Amino acid sequence: MRDYREETEKRVAFIRAKLAESGAKGVVYGNSGGKDSALAGILCKKACENTVGIVMPCQSKRNFGEDMADGLAVAEKFGIEVRTVDLTPVKEAFTAALGGAAELNSAADTNINPRLRMTTLYAVAAAENRLVAGTGNRSERYMGYFTKWGDGACDFNPIGDLTVTEIYEFLRYLGAPENIIQKAPSAGLFEGQTDEAEMGVSYAAIDRYLAGEAVTPGEEAVIRRYHARSGHKLALPPVYGEA
Repeated sequence: MRDYREETEKRVAFIRAKLAESGAKGVVYGNSGGKDSALAGILCKKACENTVGIVMPCQSKRNFGEDMADGLAVAEKFGIEVRTVDLTPVKEAFTAALGGAAELNSAADTNINPRLRMTTLYAVAAAENRLVAGTGNRSERYMGYFTKWGDGACDFNPIGDLTVTEIYEFLRYLGAPENIIQKAPSAGLFEGQTDEAEMGVSYAAIDRYLAGEAVTPGEEAVIRRYHARSGHKLALPPVYGEA
């Protein structure tokens, strides 16, 4: 197990260095009510008093219920400023405008939500000279389980090297609300959605695989498949004439 006292100190120093390098005066992040945003938000608040978490519900009932309640609970416990932007009417107007250009399938439709959220975060960041903190973890990154130019976009990520297992350990060390730790990981993109059900493999198995430990042949096949097809998400777009 990592030394989370030392990890806290190093990550706080990392965040402060990024702010100093950029000349930014604060941090903004998406407060989704999930484990990753909770940890990123807590660390950012420890590093910078001027940290704000934006709650951005969009259509899903869970966004307005459980997720919002959990996000507010973390913010209250750790003294993080909260602002709410309801993106539901924006999503509705956007999809209506797209109606004449393309018939959206499920993937196209659900990926709009995280991209609207990132647009919101960068608008706030630009208006108030803030940096956007990323909230993705190592397990998700390896699987490519994030939206390109959506929740995968950020100015810095203070938790991107941590597996889901380590995220939970870190949150317990910091004393995060138990609801955050106990609930099933979900992007909240549609009703009943959970990360593990959608991927077809558990985070525990992914983390064992990343640690070089044994997983079942079926689990390994899913992990390899996801990782193999997601390389484009982790690289800048290719430019003609550049190696």
